[in-house]
Amino acid sequence: MEITIDKFNEVMADLEAGRLRVAEKVDGVWKVNKQVKEVILAGFKLGAVTDMSQGQFSYFDKATFPVRKFRQEDGVRIVPGGSSIRRGAYLAPGAIVMPPAYINVGAYVGEGTMVDSHVTIGSCAQVGRHIHISASTQIGGVLEPAGAMPTIIEDGAFVGGNCGIYEGTIVQEGAVIASGVIITASTALFDATKGEFLPRNADGRVVVPRGAVVVSGSKPIRKGAAAGSGVALYCPVIVKYRDEKTAGSVALEELLR
Repeated sequence: MEITIDKFNEVMADLEAGRLRVAEKVDGVWKVNKQVKEVILAGFKLGAVTDMSQGQFSYFDKATFPVRKFRQEDGVRIVPGGSSIRRGAYLAPGAIVMPPAYINVGAYVGEGTMVDSHVTIGSCAQVGRHIHISASTQIGGVLEPAGAMPTIIEDGAFVGGNCGIYEGTIVQEGAVIASGVIITASTALFDATKGEFLPRNADGRVVVPRGAVVVSGSKPIRKGAAAGSGVALYCPVIVKYRDEKTAGSVALEELLR
């Protein structure tokens, strides 16, 4: 299918208005909209590099992907200080962006979610409602291949500072990711409440279960020459599932909004 500049502009407008999403949950299962990602990718071919410099700062990017403009009626709070939100990203009313932060094309940020200082939200990442993405955290982008599921943070989750959630990881509703936790497609997630490593889902993705509280941990090397050496590898660990005490501490974040 040939993608024209008119089609590209139409899809970008629908993404920015929230009428269209790169991925959506259908009957409890996340589905990627491959056609939308194909249109985004086509935009890089359709646009030529142009001068987007502002004042003393020099910027050169594809003309099809300028910085997105917001209006007061959009209901988004963007605090001054150097944040950048690329065209094709959606921020729902009540979302807050603290400086500096970066949100890439195709990303979705839900109602009441706070994107804290030095946070990056990668291309096509889907971040739900009433979430705090804490300072210096990276939510990885997944733009290629077009059929690949993006990184997803579901409603009511909490992601601590200096975390990295990458490569199509799914953090389910109400999960709490403690500061410094890194999760990738190759990360082994251990559930200490069950004494076992969690299997990946049918698509081979790491899924942090609903309400899980995840901290940084380690696992000893048991195979090869290093077995028994006392050397351990990084491993995120579910230490419990969210209770009233956990919910109460997370609720304190509301005071910042």
